[in-house]
Amino acid sequence: MAAPTQSASALFLREPELRRGMELLYFGNSHITRAIDRGLAKQGLGRAHHRALYFIARKPDLTVSELLALLNITKQSLGRVLNELLERDLVETRPGERDRRQRLLRLTEPGAAMEALLFEALRERLSAAYSRAGQEAVTGFWKVLEGLIPEDEMPRVEALRR
Repeated sequence: MAAPTQSASALFLREPELRRGMELLYFGNSHITRAIDRGLAKQGLGRAHHRALYFIARKPDLTVSELLALLNITKQSLGRVLNELLERDLVETRPGERDRRQRLLRLTEPGAAMEALLFEALRERLSAAYSRAGQEAVTGFWKVLEGLIPEDEMPRVEALRR
């Protein structure tokens, strides 16, 4: 059973409260990524592969440049990740309809199956945590996370919801 949640102090902008938030972000992220690391390791893949699969699943026909912006990694790093995913038949590309030089990315059937399996490990943990926290807390959590994202990047994040 999880330890009872400590309420935030009314002085939540003080260093101890900020450090507590940082620690919870760190450990929460560490545990949630471990849940998928095991599945990735079995395939000889890493977290960059997972992030690419995740965003391609969220937005089929994502362009390579859009994925590059979402992942905020170098072209060279993305090239390595995409080449491996293409070689393993997890991702496919096709030219853009208006601009034939564009490469549109889509998961293959095996890629969609792998992404779904990896997401399931995350879904279970997030669902349990959301359930314990309740709707109001989840909304507050989202607001905090949104507040960490620079305003000029929010349109890119919001585009994933459409």
